[in-house]
Amino acid sequence: MRKGQKTGFAKRLRREMTDAERLLWHHLRNRSTDGRKFRRQCPLGAYIVDFVCIEARLVVEVDGGQHVGSQYDAMRTAYFESVGFRVVRFWNTDVLIDTEAVLSVVYNELTALDVPRPNPSPADGSGVKSELP
Repeated sequence: MRKGQKTGFAKRLRREMTDAERLLWHHLRNRSTDGRKFRRQCPLGAYIVDFVCIEARLVVEVDGGQHVGSQYDAMRTAYFESVGFRVVRFWNTDVLIDTEAVLSVVYNELTALDVPRPNPSPADGSGVKSELP
């Protein structure tokens, strides 16, 4: 799939998210999980991931029953890990039934490596002041 085709497909996937993806996106969007920015249905290499936090190098996938024992998913995970991303996968039913547990796993993955969070904007006075003159 060429870049333009992949981008168009990603846009279609954003419009046609599953109920589980929609619910998880509601919790991940707007930096509401540990202040981290997530993207949804984002091209990453030759694939399109459900959710990704680039700064924490974390991919979050939400899978339905058709993914049971999927060799394709194993290949995708191997690729993401080979380029430095961690991958967490959840079943649709887990996202829908136990959302808080899913969010807890995502939060733990985000904070596991102590990847620094971006500083708030200094424009509102809450940013970190530079030590430079």
